[in-house]
Amino acid sequence: MDRKMGKETKILWVLKALLISYIVTGVLLVGLAFLLYKLDLGEQAVSAGIVAIYIAATLVGGIVIGKTAKVRRFVWGLAIGILYFLLLVFITLGVYRSLDGSGIHMVTTFLLCAGGGMIGGMIS
Repeated sequence: MDRKMGKETKILWVLKALLISYIVTGVLLVGLAFLLYKLDLGEQAVSAGIVAIYIAATLVGGIVIGKTAKVRRFVWGLAIGILYFLLLVFITLGVYRSLDGSGIHMVTTFLLCAGGGMIGGMIS
């Protein structure tokens, strides 16, 4: 019984951290859209903003899971970063029905998400 209870709470930790990461993503994307509207940003600036949002969102998620887990925080943060990336891929597949872009872009995005989550876990 205790084991089952522990697994359920760990799943809740992960879901909470992912939810917070995606809330941060939404808020920052709205801010980026506002800046795009007001400042007429170029494509490079928007791409840099999206990369910064990936890092910030997974960093926050890593911090949340690290504070919750208290042990092996960097592993938990890494897991949040990987799950964030996977959910991002599934959402992209659901919306566009394909993965446009190069493999290098996918690998880079994966490393940014995983690294952001792991760093967030370490600094928590």
